[in-house]
Amino acid sequence: MPSPGWLKTLRSTGRLEVLFAAAVPASLAAQWLMPGRAATVLLQLAAFTLGFLLVWRHGLRAVRRLIWRLRNRLIVAYVFIAAVPMLMLAVLTLAGAWVVSGQIAAYLLSVEMGRRVNSLAMTAQSLERAAPQVRVEAVKRAGFFIRDRFPGAEILLKDEQGREVRYPEDARLPHPPEGHERRAGLLIHEGRFHLWAHAGGAGSEVVIRAPVTQAFLQGLVPGLGVIQLTPFSLGPGGVKAMEVTLHPPLEEEAPAPGGIAKPANLLDLPLKWGVSIPAAVWEAPGREATVFLGAATRISGPLRIMFSVDTSSSGPTMLVLFSTALIVFFIVEISSIWIGVSLSRTITSAVNDLYEATVRIRGGDLSHRILVTGNDQLAELGTSFNIMAGNLERLLQAEKERQRLQAELEIAREVQAQLLPKPITRFGSLRLACVCNAARMVSGDYFDYQPVSDGRLAVALGDVAGKGISAALLMATLQSAMRSQLRQCMEAAEAAAAGTGGGYGPPAVSTARLVSNLNQQLYASTAPEKYATFFFSVYEEAASELAYTNAGHLPPLLVRDGKVTRLDTNGMVVGCFAGARYGESRVKLEPGDLLACYTDGVTEPENAYGEMFGEARLCALLAEHAAMDIEDLGLLIQDEVARWTESTELQDDFTLLLARKTE
Repeated sequence: MPSPGWLKTLRSTGRLEVLFAAAVPASLAAQWLMPGRAATVLLQLAAFTLGFLLVWRHGLRAVRRLIWRLRNRLIVAYVFIAAVPMLMLAVLTLAGAWVVSGQIAAYLLSVEMGRRVNSLAMTAQSLERAAPQVRVEAVKRAGFFIRDRFPGAEILLKDEQGREVRYPEDARLPHPPEGHERRAGLLIHEGRFHLWAHAGGAGSEVVIRAPVTQAFLQGLVPGLGVIQLTPFSLGPGGVKAMEVTLHPPLEEEAPAPGGIAKPANLLDLPLKWGVSIPAAVWEAPGREATVFLGAATRISGPLRIMFSVDTSSSGPTMLVLFSTALIVFFIVEISSIWIGVSLSRTITSAVNDLYEATVRIRGGDLSHRILVTGNDQLAELGTSFNIMAGNLERLLQAEKERQRLQAELEIAREVQAQLLPKPITRFGSLRLACVCNAARMVSGDYFDYQPVSDGRLAVALGDVAGKGISAALLMATLQSAMRSQLRQCMEAAEAAAAGTGGGYGPPAVSTARLVSNLNQQLYASTAPEKYATFFFSVYEEAASELAYTNAGHLPPLLVRDGKVTRLDTNGMVVGCFAGARYGESRVKLEPGDLLACYTDGVTEPENAYGEMFGEARLCALLAEHAAMDIEDLGLLIQDEVARWTESTELQDDFTLLLARKTE
């Protein structure tokens, strides 16, 4: 029965998703059934934590998929290396400009307010020190001076005799309550702000008071923005606002322009900054209130005022210099971004070309090449890849050719194996065994045995000069020629026997004549540098006699009664000289005799020190194990040669033919 769709979805969903899907309704149900309980809070916390982990895991997967491509990874790297620091620098610069502008605004307000307070204080002190006879005149002069700078200002001078001098004469400035010390600054009187200066003591004192209006505040720093005074008191109960206002506008003062200027640019943010200053309270001597003297402006307002110079000067302002530096910085940054993007495009394009090329190569398209442009390391990498692809293409073609040759060699090996004679283990009283191993796929060694008649056996062994295909071809030629010559000799012998009436007489096949004919045929049909050593013999069972001709081959070894005898050599190699002459030798085999015919692949293999196995070791093995079965003896000699070379690969074709005369 197939599973429902929801069950398949549940099985394919991760544990974290399942837990989150269970925690959300559980927390909602707990909030409805048990609001405010600890279990409800824990369930909500668990749902929030699982949701956060779920978003985090899927976010990481999305990021990994996003930055799989090198181009996206470089973009992310540039964002973190360049964009993020530049953004942080821009934010820090903007924040720094905001803070610096605020500090400049506070500094300008504080300095200007201090200058005005100091002016009142110096006037009060000068009036205090004035001689009694000139005090009235001094008050009038001071009042005229102060009224020009502080509209609505009033002066009260009281001397030691208690006489009062006021300016203007109708001034209603009362005497300050007892307890006020010598001071100057802001004053809160009857819920309004004033500037005042108090000098002298109980006997003689001077009081100067000027109303603080909005025009007065705007005149502190013209063009800064909207300047305000905000009073508050600090006490046991904390910060408390105070109901204090500015004076209404006076008739004799000119209205000062105010308001926040329009932004110079998008980064010209609004700014509210100021400084706190103490203020005396008229009704409470010894008590001070804190007043915040601030301005609502923009970042460019304080900077423009601070860095501006006389317009009559021909030199640039600091703001112009700063703007010029900012423009240069912006141009450098844009150039850097353009250079970075160009370099990244070069890198990513080269890597993308390499990736596409590797995909094409992996798909089998070895003819694909990368279009190389430029003269840098990436271009050199593309060139190297093209060279590698070309080498791979050539290697693949060479491998295909090698496989084709390997297949042809396998066929040649099968054909050569078919050319070898069928195994004969016994011919009358003669037992035979042969071991033949090729050093390569095909062999240049040749052995053959053919029954000539009912009582005669022809045995041949040859070693063609060289290895591989050429030696195998010459070996096939040698076999064909030998069998052809053997057949002709047999036909001639049969014809001669028919003419003479039969009988045994001399051997029907002359080994010397056959080898001589074979030499002439090879000389005529092969190249001059092609030759072979050749041993040909005919064994006659009735007489137990072996007639042979050795044409430059290694002399076969005859083992009799534990002694080893080398057979004769009757001539030179076949295939070199057309007129070469060959002799014929005979040896009678006795029961127990062992005949070993071999090629140089048995005696000439070398060990790690360059020492050959040698004929002496072969003779020692034959003499020691002469009574062993000849098949086992052949395998023993093969193993000893392999043990001598300490290698599984043959150095030369290995052919060993053993024959033993039995009773």
